[in-house]
Order: sequence, then structure tokens, then C-alpha cells
Amino acid sequence: MADVLDQAEVDALLSAVDSGIGPDTEPEVFSRSKAKQQEIRTYDFKRPERVSKDQMRSLEAIHEGFARNFGASLSAFLRTIVEVRVATIEQLTYSEFIHSLPNPTCFNLLDAPPLEGQLCLEISPLIVYPIIDRLLGGSNAELFIPQRPLTSIEWRLVKRITDRALSQLTEVWQTLVQVEFSLAETESNPHLVQIVAPNEVVVVIGLELKMGTRAGTMTLCLPFNVIEPVMGKLATQSWLAYQRKASSAAQRQQVTEHVKSAELEVRAFLASTTMTVRDLLELQPGDIIPTEKEATADLILQVENRNKFAGRLYQYKGMRAIRVTRLADPEEKL
Repeated sequence: MADVLDQAEVDALLSAVDSGIGPDTEPEVFSRSKAKQQEIRTYDFKRPERVSKDQMRSLEAIHEGFARNFGASLSAFLRTIVEVRVATIEQLTYSEFIHSLPNPTCFNLLDAPPLEGQLCLEISPLIVYPIIDRLLGGSNAELFIPQRPLTSIEWRLVKRITDRALSQLTEVWQTLVQVEFSLAETESNPHLVQIVAPNEVVVVIGLELKMGTRAGTMTLCLPFNVIEPVMGKLATQSWLAYQRKASSAAQRQQVTEHVKSAELEVRAFLASTTMTVRDLLELQPGDIIPTEKEATADLILQVENRNKFAGRLYQYKGMRAIRVTRLADPEEKL
């Protein structure tokens, strides 16, 4: 027959079950103070945070530099002031990102070797059509924003903008990895593009573009599985310190080289006067034109139609020349 437990043994087993004590466990005393010391964090399985706050701040700093450079490049290209700034940076799922975009829109797929996978660059129609209008000589005064996909000609015009954006992205990302951004494909309907799984985490960087009275957004989508190999380099303090030291010298060198090759229009003015059209038509070789300027006065040298220098007329190697003697007053008479 099986052994029969007495009442004392039954009571001992019941108390052990109630307290959670087994043969190999020791009793643990519950303490409210100990429970308060435990850190409790909420976790949303629909939106897992895979990029740390420090890494997000580093990405924001990188693309703030991109915004400045892209704004300057766009302003020079369009011959008008274009302001670009980082408006938002957040982690989303790819599905949430796609559903936040208008349809149709200007949706660009990017390759960035050696990174594996593709990235997305979306430009809002609210700023795309004003830029196209500007390129075609319009004034953007009463521009209508059509709700239709871009035509082939419009895509070719927009490519001149995206090429400049990709060039600046390549430059600012050089501090992380030797990467080169290029345009892989374009699409008007973002819902037809599936570069990663719908629940995959992506970093979405929203930029705001302003051109005169027009404003729109440009959104850069970085899938986590694409940028994961370089995430270890996004240590905020070390990256920002490196950027402050290296970028200043590199930028000075770049600006200096660009300025050296820039062409300027320089004109020297002997004097100025007024005459009638009749007198102008009757001028003959050898005629003398009187002016109010003294013969010993300095000549004004203008750079891009602005008074810059003053000097004296000389002859150098058989040619007329001007020797600069001083800086000119901006309001000095010619």
C-alpha cells in the first residue's frame, strides 16, 4: 500500500504551496520598498523603439547639416531664397509612414551602397509644383496645385532637385560611412512601394522647405535594417565633437576653392556726365566731353555693380591699367 500522509505533513505541503516554497527554494520576504525600486517600462509591440535617443540626436545633427547645405544649394540653383530645416525626427513602422503620405506625391527610392536595401525620399506636391513653376519662369503668384501624378517632363525637372539633395546627403554621411546616394526609381503612389515589411521600424526625418510664400515638406525614410550596420558609430558626444573639429576646416577649404574659381564682373569708371541724344549722335572722333570730375580725382572700380575700390589710371606693359589706392565709399559718385 502507498504511504498515507498524516495531518502534519498535509498542512506542511499546503503551506509550502501557498508560499511558493519548494524543496530547492528559500522563502523570500515581499517588501513594498523593494518593489518601488524596480524600474517598470511600457513596451508597445506595434511600435518598438530600436534606435536610442542618443542615436536619434546624432541623426538629427547630421541632417541639420544636410538641411543647411541643401538650402544653400537650392537657393543658388533657383535664384531665390529657399529655407530648409529639420522639423521632426521620429521612429515609426513602415506602414505608418506610408499611410501618412499624400497620394499622389513625389516618391523616390534611393540606393546607398555599400548599405544593403533601399531608402525613401518623398517631396510634397505643395513645394514640388512651385519649384517646377519657378524653373519654367513662373511667378508662383496664383499657382494651382493639381491633384495628379507628375508628368514625364515634370519628373525630369524634379530630378534636378533630387540630384542636389542626394549630393548633399552623400557629403554629410561621409562621417559615418563611405556611402553614395543615387536615385533608383520614382513613383507617384507610395502605397505601391514595399521596400520593407509593414511592421519594420523606420526612422523618419521630416524637413520643411520654404520658398517665398510657398512651403512644403520633404521626408527621408531610413529603414532600421538598412542603417543598422552604422548605428554603432552614432555616439552623440564623439560624433558632435568630431564634426565641430573636422567640418570647420573642411568647409573652409571647400568654400575657399569655390570662391577662387568664381567669376566677377569688374568695371572702372573714368567719369560720368549727361548729354542729349542730339549731342550723342553728333559725336565725332577727337571731340571732348566735359565732366564735373577733376583730372586728378581717383577712378571708381565697381565689382558686380557696387563701388568697391578707388585707384589711379596707369599704363602697364603697353596696356591701360588701374592701381588700387584705397577702398571706395559705397555712395561715392562715379
